[in-house]
Amino acid sequence: MNVIIRNEREDERRIVENAIREAFWNVYKPGCDEHLMVHQLHDSSNFIKDLDLVAEIDGHIVGNIVCSKVVIENIDPMKEMICIGPIGVIPELKNHGIGSLLMEKAIDRARKMGYVGIALYGNPNYYHRFGFVNAKEYGITTPDGSNFEDFMILELGEGRLDGIHGKCFEDKAFEIKEEDLIEFEKEFVKKEV
Repeated sequence: MNVIIRNEREDERRIVENAIREAFWNVYKPGCDEHLMVHQLHDSSNFIKDLDLVAEIDGHIVGNIVCSKVVIENIDPMKEMICIGPIGVIPELKNHGIGSLLMEKAIDRARKMGYVGIALYGNPNYYHRFGFVNAKEYGITTPDGSNFEDFMILELGEGRLDGIHGKCFEDKAFEIKEEDLIEFEKEFVKKEV
């Protein structure tokens, strides 16, 4: 299986949104909203185009990873952190290492672009293999000041997160309004929940 990891092109947005929809459909709840998050992130000023990657096999997009800037209170303005997610692979190709390829490429690029760290919400059993640890190790919390195992941070180089602590605020694109999701769903082929 020859997997190509490359940047998403502007004309592929709907294809990517559909792939993310397929990847998350009925996984964490009936239906999903991650495809709307991706759609909203594409239009955000915090969206990082160079870290919007797709996995392609034989000319077909089978996965995607999206990154956006986050704000940490008490951070030096010269230091920037990002958030990874959503990341998804179509169901028939899950557990074939495609998600790992997307993660590794995004982490490598983010490091080379000078970002100091990456925040994400996800399954610790999956993300620990990439070096992510509980955010409390860096004194970073969710916007409401809490912390839990699924909230993780990856430092992108020794000492890059020194002195950084506080609340982490992700982009408003992660906030999903039910009425927006209902309208957005009308643009896709109907699926059963």
